[in-house]
Amino acid sequence: MKYIVKKLPHYDYIYLGDTARTPYGTRSQESVYKFTEQAVKFLFERNCKLVILACNTASSEALRKIQQGYLVENCPNRRVLGVIIPAAEAAIEKSRNKRIGVVATEVTVKSRAFERELRKLNPRVKVFQKACPLLVPIVESGEKDKKVIRRVLDNYLNPIKKEKVDTLILGCTHYGILTNHIKRVMGNGINIVNEGAVVAEKLKNYLLRHPEIEQSISKYSKLSFLTTDLTDKFKILGSKFFGRPIKPERVVLD
Repeated sequence: MKYIVKKLPHYDYIYLGDTARTPYGTRSQESVYKFTEQAVKFLFERNCKLVILACNTASSEALRKIQQGYLVENCPNRRVLGVIIPAAEAAIEKSRNKRIGVVATEVTVKSRAFERELRKLNPRVKVFQKACPLLVPIVESGEKDKKVIRRVLDNYLNPIKKEKVDTLILGCTHYGILTNHIKRVMGNGINIVNEGAVVAEKLKNYLLRHPEIEQSISKYSKLSFLTTDLTDKFKILGSKFFGRPIKPERVVLD
């Protein structure tokens, strides 16, 4: 959201964090879909015309069903987009040797969603994936011990580094906050695909191509931050992610 608001500041935004049920990355496909549908329905009831699933797990496990089922049956004039395809497109554009690494949650890796999308774009691409279950808890906890972070990242990234990838997709929106640590482990010359910046640019282009959606979005530069479990940690971490203080409000998803 930080990148999107910076790129497109005049729109109104609602951020919804399902912190009561995080992380999604270890949930079943059925649970991920149910939670995602509840969130989308809630945001539509708040008059959102376009929803971005800023979660790779939800994008890989629920997006297609939401688009082809829920939207068609309930809200054909609304749109729901994900983060995996934009990241895959950016990785293909950046990679020179077409050896691409992906770090993500267990569910996202098992879904092979990145591998499918990358090979749709270039069948010859080599994809090397690694599930990183400890990274979300590290970010969520606000861990600052560089030695601890480096040790965990070494364990996850060295197998991918040995494959001589030149591009690494951070396949979880939490991982962006660890970008500098990741660069130090991967070394010079690595292309890091940070979904925040990529999705912001892709969204701008999407709205230019779809004026019927763009014109329906309210434009008062209003920001709302909603969470399903209001804690001091969410406020502190959310402010750190967003780059300025936020005032979150607790909501309930039925």
